[in-house]
Amino acid sequence: MQRLVVALLAAVDAAIAAAVGLAAILAPATVLWVFGFGGDADWGALWPAAGSVWQLGHLVPLDVTLPAEYLAAAGIDAAAATFVVSLAPLAFTVLTAALAARSGLRASRNEGWGAGVAAGTVVFALAATGIALSARDPVAEASVPLGIVLPVAVFAVPALLAAVVTEWREADVGLIARLRDGFEERTGAAGLAVAAETVRGTAIVVVGLVGAAALLLTVATVLRGPEIIALTQAGNADALGATMLTLAQFAYLPTVVVWALAFIAGPGFALGTGTEVAPAGTQVGVVPPIPLLGLVPESTTPWLLLLALVPVALGVLAGWVARSQLVATSGGADRMGPRLLIALGIGVFSGGVVALLALLASGSAGPGTLAQVGPSPGAVGLAVGLEALAGAAILLVLPRGASADDGRDEGWATDGPDVSEPGAHAWGADPSEWDEERAGPAPTLPAEADASQADTQPLFPRPGPDRGTPLD
Repeated sequence: MQRLVVALLAAVDAAIAAAVGLAAILAPATVLWVFGFGGDADWGALWPAAGSVWQLGHLVPLDVTLPAEYLAAAGIDAAAATFVVSLAPLAFTVLTAALAARSGLRASRNEGWGAGVAAGTVVFALAATGIALSARDPVAEASVPLGIVLPVAVFAVPALLAAVVTEWREADVGLIARLRDGFEERTGAAGLAVAAETVRGTAIVVVGLVGAAALLLTVATVLRGPEIIALTQAGNADALGATMLTLAQFAYLPTVVVWALAFIAGPGFALGTGTEVAPAGTQVGVVPPIPLLGLVPESTTPWLLLLALVPVALGVLAGWVARSQLVATSGGADRMGPRLLIALGIGVFSGGVVALLALLASGSAGPGTLAQVGPSPGAVGLAVGLEALAGAAILLVLPRGASADDGRDEGWATDGPDVSEPGAHAWGADPSEWDEERAGPAPTLPAEADASQADTQPLFPRPGPDRGTPLD
Protein backbone atom coordinates (compact mmCIF):
# COMPACT_ATOMS: atom_id res chain seq x y z
CA MET A 1 0.00 0.00 0.00
CA GLN A 2 2.83 2.39 0.85
CA ARG A 3 4.51 1.78 -2.52
CA LEU A 4 1.23 2.53 -4.28
CA VAL A 5 0.95 5.85 -2.47
CA VAL A 6 4.58 6.70 -3.30
CA ALA A 7 3.95 5.83 -6.95
CA LEU A 8 0.86 8.06 -7.08
CA LEU A 9 2.72 10.97 -5.50
CA ALA A 10 5.63 10.53 -7.93
CA ALA A 11 3.17 10.50 -10.84
CA VAL A 12 1.73 13.79 -9.62
CA ASP A 13 5.25 15.21 -9.34
CA ALA A 14 5.99 14.24 -12.94
CA ALA A 15 2.77 15.77 -14.21
CA ILE A 16 3.56 18.99 -12.33
CA ALA A 17 7.09 19.05 -13.76
CA ALA A 18 5.77 18.84 -17.32
CA ALA A 19 2.98 21.35 -16.67
CA VAL A 20 5.21 23.94 -15.02
CA GLY A 21 7.56 23.99 -18.00
CA LEU A 22 4.67 24.35 -20.43
CA ALA A 23 3.04 27.09 -18.35
CA ALA A 24 6.31 29.04 -18.25
CA ILE A 25 6.21 29.09 -22.06
CA LEU A 26 2.50 29.45 -22.70
CA ALA A 27 1.99 32.43 -20.37
CA PRO A 28 4.31 34.90 -22.17
CA ALA A 29 3.44 33.38 -25.55
CA THR A 30 -0.25 34.08 -24.94
CA VAL A 31 0.56 37.68 -24.03
CA LEU A 32 2.53 37.98 -27.26
CA TRP A 33 -0.36 36.53 -29.28
CA VAL A 34 -2.87 38.91 -27.71
CA PHE A 35 -0.94 42.18 -27.69
CA GLY A 36 1.62 41.53 -30.38
CA PHE A 37 -0.45 39.98 -33.16
CA GLY A 38 -3.85 41.32 -32.16
CA GLY A 39 -6.78 40.38 -34.37
CA ASP A 40 -4.50 38.81 -36.98
CA ALA A 41 -3.15 36.25 -34.51
CA ASP A 42 -3.23 32.62 -35.62
CA TRP A 43 -4.28 30.90 -32.42
CA GLY A 44 -3.80 27.52 -34.01
CA ALA A 45 -0.06 28.17 -34.07
CA LEU A 46 0.20 28.97 -30.34
CA TRP A 47 0.28 25.40 -29.08
CA PRO A 48 2.75 24.11 -31.73
CA ALA A 49 5.07 27.04 -31.04
CA ALA A 50 4.95 26.47 -27.27
CA GLY A 51 5.47 22.74 -27.71
CA SER A 52 8.49 23.33 -29.94
CA VAL A 53 10.08 25.64 -27.37
CA TRP A 54 9.39 23.07 -24.61
CA GLN A 55 11.05 20.36 -26.67
CA LEU A 56 14.07 22.57 -27.40
CA GLY A 57 14.35 23.26 -23.67
CA HIS A 58 14.51 19.49 -23.16
CA LEU A 59 17.42 19.05 -25.59
CA VAL A 60 15.37 18.13 -28.69
CA PRO A 61 16.88 19.69 -31.87
CA LEU A 62 14.49 21.52 -34.21
CA ASP A 63 14.62 21.50 -38.00
CA VAL A 64 13.67 25.07 -38.95
CA THR A 65 12.25 25.86 -42.38
CA LEU A 66 11.47 29.53 -42.99
CA PRO A 67 8.46 30.29 -45.24
CA ALA A 68 9.15 31.76 -48.66
CA GLU A 69 7.09 34.88 -47.94
CA TYR A 70 9.15 35.56 -44.83
CA LEU A 71 12.39 35.18 -46.79
CA ALA A 72 11.15 37.68 -49.37
CA ALA A 73 9.98 40.18 -46.76
CA ALA A 74 13.17 39.94 -44.69
CA GLY A 75 15.55 39.78 -47.63
CA ILE A 76 17.14 36.52 -46.44
CA ASP A 77 19.03 34.33 -48.88
CA ALA A 78 17.18 31.16 -49.81
CA ALA A 79 20.26 29.13 -48.85
CA ALA A 80 19.62 30.09 -45.22
CA ALA A 81 15.99 29.01 -45.29
CA THR A 82 16.66 25.62 -43.71
CA PHE A 83 18.83 25.05 -40.67
CA VAL A 84 18.93 23.25 -37.33
CA VAL A 85 18.52 24.84 -33.90
CA SER A 86 19.91 22.65 -31.12
CA LEU A 87 21.31 25.20 -28.64
CA ALA A 88 18.99 24.53 -25.71
CA PRO A 89 17.63 27.11 -23.26
CA LEU A 90 18.89 25.21 -20.23
CA ALA A 91 16.58 27.00 -17.80
CA PHE A 92 13.82 24.53 -18.74
CA THR A 93 16.26 21.62 -18.48
CA VAL A 94 17.38 22.70 -15.02
CA LEU A 95 13.77 23.20 -13.87
CA THR A 96 12.68 19.72 -14.95
CA ALA A 97 15.84 18.09 -13.56
CA ALA A 98 15.41 19.82 -10.19
CA LEU A 99 11.77 18.75 -9.87
CA ALA A 100 12.70 15.21 -10.90
CA ALA A 101 15.51 15.01 -8.33
CA ARG A 102 13.13 16.24 -5.64
CA SER A 103 10.64 13.53 -6.60
CA GLY A 104 13.31 10.80 -6.48
CA LEU A 105 14.51 12.03 -3.09
CA ARG A 106 11.00 11.93 -1.63
CA ALA A 107 10.34 8.47 -3.06
CA SER A 108 13.53 7.12 -1.48
CA ARG A 109 12.79 8.57 1.94
CA ASN A 110 9.32 7.05 1.81
CA GLU A 111 10.83 3.59 1.13
CA GLY A 112 9.49 3.27 -2.39
CA TRP A 113 12.17 4.65 -4.65
CA GLY A 114 11.78 2.03 -7.37
CA ALA A 115 8.04 2.46 -7.73
CA GLY A 116 8.32 6.23 -7.44
CA VAL A 117 10.95 6.64 -10.14
CA ALA A 118 9.15 4.21 -12.46
CA ALA A 119 5.76 5.89 -12.03
CA GLY A 120 7.18 9.37 -12.49
CA THR A 121 9.08 8.35 -15.61
CA VAL A 122 6.00 6.73 -17.17
CA VAL A 123 3.82 9.80 -16.55
CA PHE A 124 6.45 12.17 -17.89
CA ALA A 125 6.89 9.93 -20.93
CA LEU A 126 3.15 10.13 -21.59
CA ALA A 127 3.30 13.93 -21.36
CA ALA A 128 6.31 14.08 -23.71
CA THR A 129 4.57 11.76 -26.16
CA GLY A 130 1.45 13.91 -26.16
CA ILE A 131 3.47 17.05 -26.80
CA ALA A 132 5.55 15.42 -29.55
CA LEU A 133 2.47 14.16 -31.40
CA SER A 134 0.22 17.20 -30.97
CA ALA A 135 2.65 20.13 -31.24
CA ARG A 136 3.67 19.57 -34.85
CA ASP A 137 5.02 22.87 -36.13
CA PRO A 138 5.81 23.12 -39.88
CA VAL A 139 8.28 25.93 -39.21
CA ALA A 140 10.20 24.20 -36.38
CA GLU A 141 9.75 20.46 -36.65
CA ALA A 142 11.17 17.97 -34.18
CA SER A 143 11.77 14.25 -34.56
CA VAL A 144 9.04 12.33 -32.74
CA PRO A 145 11.38 9.63 -31.30
CA LEU A 146 13.85 12.26 -30.05
CA GLY A 147 10.94 14.36 -28.83
CA ILE A 148 10.00 11.50 -26.51
CA VAL A 149 13.34 9.98 -25.51
CA LEU A 150 15.31 13.13 -24.68
CA PRO A 151 12.69 14.80 -22.42
CA VAL A 152 12.19 11.48 -20.62
CA ALA A 153 15.95 11.26 -20.06
CA VAL A 154 15.99 14.81 -18.65
CA PHE A 155 13.44 13.69 -16.04
CA ALA A 156 14.41 10.06 -15.41
CA VAL A 157 18.17 10.43 -14.95
CA PRO A 158 18.07 13.07 -12.16
CA ALA A 159 15.19 11.24 -10.44
CA LEU A 160 17.09 7.94 -10.50
CA LEU A 161 20.36 9.51 -9.36
CA ALA A 162 18.71 11.34 -6.46
CA ALA A 163 16.90 8.17 -5.35
CA VAL A 164 19.99 5.93 -5.59
CA VAL A 165 22.24 8.40 -3.77
CA THR A 166 19.68 8.78 -0.98
CA GLU A 167 19.31 5.01 -0.69
CA TRP A 168 23.08 4.58 -0.57
CA ARG A 169 23.45 7.13 2.20
CA GLU A 170 20.37 6.53 4.34
CA ALA A 171 18.74 3.14 3.65
CA ASP A 172 19.18 0.18 5.99
CA VAL A 173 17.39 -2.40 3.83
CA GLY A 174 16.77 -2.83 0.14
CA LEU A 175 18.75 -3.46 -3.03
CA ILE A 176 21.00 -0.40 -2.82
CA ALA A 177 21.68 -1.04 0.89
CA ARG A 178 22.73 -4.62 0.09
CA LEU A 179 24.99 -3.39 -2.70
CA ARG A 180 26.54 -0.87 -0.32
CA ASP A 181 27.10 -3.49 2.37
CA GLY A 182 28.59 -5.90 -0.15
CA PHE A 183 30.91 -3.18 -1.42
CA GLU A 184 31.98 -2.46 2.15
CA GLU A 185 32.66 -6.14 2.80
CA ARG A 186 34.89 -6.41 -0.27
CA THR A 187 36.77 -3.15 0.14
CA GLY A 188 36.40 -2.38 3.83
CA ALA A 189 35.81 1.02 5.36
CA ALA A 190 38.59 2.46 3.21
CA GLY A 191 36.62 1.67 0.05
CA LEU A 192 33.55 3.49 1.29
CA ALA A 193 35.70 6.44 2.35
CA VAL A 194 37.29 6.63 -1.11
CA ALA A 195 33.89 6.59 -2.82
CA ALA A 196 32.38 9.16 -0.47
CA GLU A 197 35.30 11.58 -0.63
CA THR A 198 35.52 11.28 -4.41
CA VAL A 199 31.88 12.26 -4.77
CA ARG A 200 32.22 15.05 -2.21
CA GLY A 201 35.35 16.42 -3.87
CA THR A 202 33.73 16.31 -7.32
CA ALA A 203 30.73 18.21 -5.98
CA ILE A 204 33.01 20.86 -4.45
CA VAL A 205 34.82 21.41 -7.75
CA VAL A 206 31.73 21.46 -9.97
CA VAL A 207 29.57 23.61 -7.68
CA GLY A 208 32.49 25.95 -7.06
CA LEU A 209 33.07 26.36 -10.80
CA VAL A 210 29.41 27.11 -11.43
CA GLY A 211 29.46 29.70 -8.66
CA ALA A 212 32.65 31.27 -10.01
CA ALA A 213 31.13 31.37 -13.51
CA ALA A 214 28.01 33.10 -12.20
CA LEU A 215 30.19 35.62 -10.36
CA LEU A 216 32.23 36.28 -13.51
CA LEU A 217 29.01 36.79 -15.46
CA THR A 218 27.78 39.29 -12.87
CA VAL A 219 31.03 41.26 -12.98
CA ALA A 220 30.99 41.26 -16.79
CA THR A 221 27.40 42.55 -16.78
CA VAL A 222 28.41 45.48 -14.60
CA LEU A 223 31.56 46.32 -16.56
CA ARG A 224 30.01 45.94 -20.01
CA GLY A 225 26.70 47.58 -19.28
CA PRO A 226 27.08 50.24 -22.02
CA GLU A 227 27.65 47.57 -24.70
CA ILE A 228 24.57 45.67 -23.55
CA ILE A 229 22.46 48.83 -23.69
CA ALA A 230 23.78 49.63 -27.17
CA LEU A 231 22.80 46.20 -28.47
CA THR A 232 19.38 46.56 -26.89
CA GLN A 233 18.83 49.88 -28.64
CA ALA A 234 20.11 48.48 -31.93
CA GLY A 235 17.30 45.94 -31.92
CA ASN A 236 14.64 48.69 -32.19
CA ALA A 237 12.17 46.53 -30.26
CA ASP A 238 9.04 47.93 -28.69
CA ALA A 239 8.09 47.30 -25.07
CA LEU A 240 6.47 43.94 -25.78
CA GLY A 241 9.33 42.80 -27.99
CA ALA A 242 11.92 43.88 -25.43
CA THR A 243 10.04 41.97 -22.73
CA MET A 244 9.93 38.78 -24.81
CA LEU A 245 13.62 39.15 -25.64
CA THR A 246 14.46 39.56 -21.96
CA LEU A 247 12.50 36.43 -21.04
CA ALA A 248 14.25 34.48 -23.78
CA GLN A 249 17.62 35.60 -22.45
CA PHE A 250 16.65 34.46 -18.96
CA ALA A 251 15.87 31.05 -20.44
CA TYR A 252 19.40 30.92 -21.87
CA LEU A 253 21.07 32.25 -18.72
CA PRO A 254 22.22 28.80 -17.46
CA THR A 255 23.64 28.17 -20.93
CA VAL A 256 25.71 31.35 -20.72
CA VAL A 257 26.86 30.40 -17.21
CA VAL A 258 28.38 27.22 -18.66
CA TRP A 259 30.07 29.36 -21.32
CA ALA A 260 31.60 31.46 -18.54
CA LEU A 261 32.74 28.25 -16.84
CA ALA A 262 34.49 27.22 -20.06
CA PHE A 263 36.11 30.66 -20.18
CA ILE A 264 37.45 30.22 -16.63
CA ALA A 265 38.78 26.76 -17.43
CA GLY A 266 40.80 28.11 -20.35
CA PRO A 267 39.46 26.68 -23.65
CA GLY A 268 36.61 29.18 -23.81
CA PHE A 269 33.71 28.94 -26.25
CA ALA A 270 32.73 29.78 -29.81
CA LEU A 271 30.08 32.10 -31.20
CA GLY A 272 30.21 30.55 -34.64
CA THR A 273 32.47 28.56 -36.90
CA GLY A 274 36.04 29.89 -36.78
CA THR A 275 35.45 32.11 -33.73
CA GLU A 276 36.92 31.89 -30.23
CA VAL A 277 36.32 33.60 -26.92
CA ALA A 278 38.99 32.58 -24.41
CA PRO A 279 41.37 34.20 -21.89
CA ALA A 280 44.24 33.69 -24.33
CA GLY A 281 42.51 35.74 -27.02
CA THR A 282 39.18 36.65 -28.59
CA GLN A 283 38.32 36.33 -32.25
CA VAL A 284 34.68 36.97 -33.16
CA GLY A 285 32.93 38.32 -36.20
CA VAL A 286 29.78 40.39 -36.32
CA VAL A 287 27.77 39.81 -33.13
CA PRO A 288 23.98 39.53 -33.56
CA PRO A 289 22.02 42.34 -31.84
CA ILE A 290 21.26 40.24 -28.78
CA PRO A 291 21.94 42.16 -25.54
CA LEU A 292 23.31 39.09 -23.77
CA LEU A 293 26.11 38.85 -26.33
CA GLY A 294 27.29 42.28 -25.23
CA LEU A 295 29.09 40.42 -22.43
CA VAL A 296 31.60 39.07 -24.95
CA PRO A 297 34.80 41.17 -24.82
CA GLU A 298 36.37 42.46 -28.03
CA SER A 299 39.83 41.70 -26.63
CA THR A 300 41.34 40.11 -23.55
CA THR A 301 44.30 40.71 -21.29
CA PRO A 302 46.93 38.11 -20.33
CA TRP A 303 45.90 38.62 -16.71
CA LEU A 304 42.73 36.66 -17.48
CA LEU A 305 44.86 33.54 -17.79
CA LEU A 306 45.01 33.59 -13.98
CA LEU A 307 41.37 32.47 -14.04
CA ALA A 308 42.71 28.97 -14.67
CA LEU A 309 43.87 28.98 -11.05
CA VAL A 310 40.22 28.86 -9.93
CA PRO A 311 39.77 25.14 -10.78
CA VAL A 312 43.17 24.44 -9.21
CA ALA A 313 42.14 26.23 -6.01
CA LEU A 314 38.86 24.30 -5.93
CA GLY A 315 40.84 21.10 -6.35
CA VAL A 316 43.00 22.12 -3.39
CA LEU A 317 39.87 22.74 -1.34
CA ALA A 318 38.41 19.38 -2.35
CA GLY A 319 41.68 17.65 -1.42
CA TRP A 320 41.81 19.39 1.95
CA VAL A 321 38.22 18.40 2.77
CA ALA A 322 38.84 14.81 1.69
CA ARG A 323 42.04 14.48 3.71
CA SER A 324 40.44 16.03 6.78
CA GLN A 325 37.58 13.54 6.54
CA LEU A 326 39.99 10.65 6.16
CA VAL A 327 41.87 11.70 9.26
CA ALA A 328 38.66 12.17 11.26
CA THR A 329 36.89 8.95 10.18
CA SER A 330 38.97 6.17 8.71
CA GLY A 331 42.39 7.18 9.91
CA GLY A 332 43.77 6.32 6.46
CA ALA A 333 45.17 9.72 5.62
CA ASP A 334 48.73 8.40 5.63
CA ARG A 335 48.02 5.56 3.20
CA MET A 336 49.02 6.51 -0.32
CA GLY A 337 46.57 4.18 -2.09
CA PRO A 338 43.28 5.74 -0.91
CA ARG A 339 44.61 9.27 -1.26
CA LEU A 340 45.81 8.64 -4.81
CA LEU A 341 42.47 7.10 -5.82
CA ILE A 342 40.56 10.07 -4.39
CA ALA A 343 42.75 12.57 -6.23
CA LEU A 344 42.37 10.70 -9.53
CA GLY A 345 38.63 10.31 -8.96
CA ILE A 346 38.16 14.03 -8.31
CA GLY A 347 40.02 14.87 -11.52
CA VAL A 348 38.24 12.31 -13.71
CA PHE A 349 34.72 12.88 -12.44
CA SER A 350 35.04 16.67 -12.31
CA GLY A 351 36.22 16.70 -15.90
CA GLY A 352 33.43 14.32 -16.92
CA VAL A 353 30.66 16.37 -15.30
CA VAL A 354 31.96 19.62 -16.78
CA ALA A 355 32.26 17.99 -20.21
CA LEU A 356 28.61 16.95 -19.93
CA LEU A 357 27.61 20.51 -19.02
CA ALA A 358 29.58 21.84 -21.99
CA LEU A 359 27.84 19.34 -24.27
CA LEU A 360 24.42 20.50 -23.07
CA ALA A 361 25.40 24.17 -23.53
CA SER A 362 26.61 23.83 -27.12
CA GLY A 363 24.90 23.29 -30.43
CA SER A 364 23.57 25.07 -33.49
CA ALA A 365 21.89 28.46 -33.21
CA GLY A 366 21.17 29.22 -36.86
CA PRO A 367 22.40 28.93 -40.44
CA GLY A 368 25.91 29.40 -41.72
CA THR A 369 28.58 30.07 -39.14
CA LEU A 370 26.04 29.89 -36.30
CA ALA A 371 25.95 26.12 -36.75
CA GLN A 372 28.71 25.85 -34.11
CA VAL A 373 28.07 27.77 -30.90
CA GLY A 374 29.25 27.06 -27.37
CA PRO A 375 32.23 25.33 -25.73
CA SER A 376 34.01 22.20 -26.89
CA PRO A 377 33.09 19.44 -24.41
CA GLY A 378 36.33 17.50 -24.79
CA ALA A 379 38.66 20.46 -24.39
CA VAL A 380 36.79 21.95 -21.43
CA GLY A 381 36.43 18.61 -19.66
CA LEU A 382 40.11 17.78 -20.12
CA ALA A 383 41.22 21.19 -18.86
CA VAL A 384 39.04 21.06 -15.75
CA GLY A 385 40.04 17.47 -15.03
CA LEU A 386 43.76 18.24 -15.15
CA GLU A 387 43.41 21.44 -13.15
CA ALA A 388 41.30 19.82 -10.45
CA LEU A 389 43.66 16.83 -10.33
CA ALA A 390 46.66 19.12 -9.86
CA GLY A 391 44.95 20.96 -7.02
CA ALA A 392 43.71 17.83 -5.26
CA ALA A 393 47.12 16.18 -5.54
CA ILE A 394 48.71 19.04 -3.63
CA LEU A 395 46.75 18.13 -0.50
CA LEU A 396 46.18 14.41 -1.03
CA VAL A 397 49.31 12.94 -2.60
CA LEU A 398 52.01 15.05 -1.01
CA PRO A 399 53.01 13.95 2.53
CA ARG A 400 51.72 15.82 5.54
CA GLY A 401 53.95 17.96 7.71
CA ALA A 402 55.00 16.76 11.15
CA SER A 403 52.59 17.14 14.02
CA ALA A 404 52.74 16.68 17.75
CA ASP A 405 51.25 13.20 17.45
CA ASP A 406 53.75 11.86 14.96
CA GLY A 407 56.86 13.61 16.25
CA ARG A 408 58.68 10.34 16.86
CA ASP A 409 58.34 9.48 13.20
CA GLU A 410 59.88 12.79 12.17
CA GLY A 411 63.05 12.58 14.25
CA TRP A 412 61.78 13.79 17.61
CA ALA A 413 62.07 10.38 19.32
CA THR A 414 64.57 9.90 22.13
CA ASP A 415 66.59 6.91 23.14
CA GLY A 416 64.44 6.34 26.19
CA PRO A 417 61.37 4.12 26.44
CA ASP A 418 58.10 5.00 24.73
CA VAL A 419 56.17 6.46 27.65
CA SER A 420 52.91 6.13 25.74
CA GLU A 421 52.89 2.37 26.34
CA PRO A 422 51.63 0.93 29.65
CA GLY A 423 54.49 -0.12 31.90
CA ALA A 424 57.07 1.71 29.82
CA HIS A 425 58.00 4.17 32.59
CA ALA A 426 61.11 3.57 34.68
CA TRP A 427 58.93 2.60 37.63
CA GLY A 428 56.92 0.01 35.65
CA ALA A 429 53.21 -0.53 35.82
CA ASP A 430 53.22 0.16 39.56
CA PRO A 431 54.79 3.49 40.58
CA SER A 432 56.13 1.81 43.73
CA GLU A 433 58.24 -0.59 41.65
CA TRP A 434 61.33 1.21 40.42
CA ASP A 435 63.29 -0.48 37.63
CA GLU A 436 66.93 -0.05 38.68
CA GLU A 437 68.28 -1.86 35.62
CA ARG A 438 66.68 0.71 33.32
CA ALA A 439 66.91 3.92 35.34
CA GLY A 440 69.51 3.32 38.06
CA PRO A 441 68.94 3.68 41.81
CA ALA A 442 65.68 5.18 42.89
CA PRO A 443 65.89 8.86 43.92
CA THR A 444 65.69 9.49 47.64
CA LEU A 445 65.03 12.56 49.69
CA PRO A 446 67.35 13.67 52.46
CA ALA A 447 66.76 11.76 55.66
CA GLU A 448 65.94 14.90 57.62
CA ALA A 449 63.19 15.89 55.18
CA ASP A 450 59.73 15.17 56.43
CA ALA A 451 56.66 14.55 54.30
CA SER A 452 55.71 18.20 54.09
CA GLN A 453 59.24 19.14 53.01
CA ALA A 454 59.25 16.37 50.42
CA ASP A 455 56.13 17.79 48.85
CA THR A 456 57.70 21.24 48.53
CA GLN A 457 61.30 20.29 47.67
CA PRO A 458 62.49 22.77 45.01
CA LEU A 459 63.59 21.46 41.65
CA PHE A 460 66.83 23.43 41.85
CA PRO A 461 68.18 24.10 45.42
CA ARG A 462 69.27 27.61 46.20
CA PRO A 463 73.02 27.81 45.53
CA GLY A 464 75.22 28.22 48.61
CA PRO A 465 78.37 30.21 48.91
CA ASP A 466 80.57 27.21 48.07
CA ARG A 467 78.31 25.77 45.30
CA GLY A 468 77.77 26.81 41.74
CA THR A 469 74.55 27.24 39.90
CA PRO A 470 72.37 24.19 39.24
CA LEU A 471 73.45 24.30 35.57
CA ASP A 472 77.17 23.98 36.38
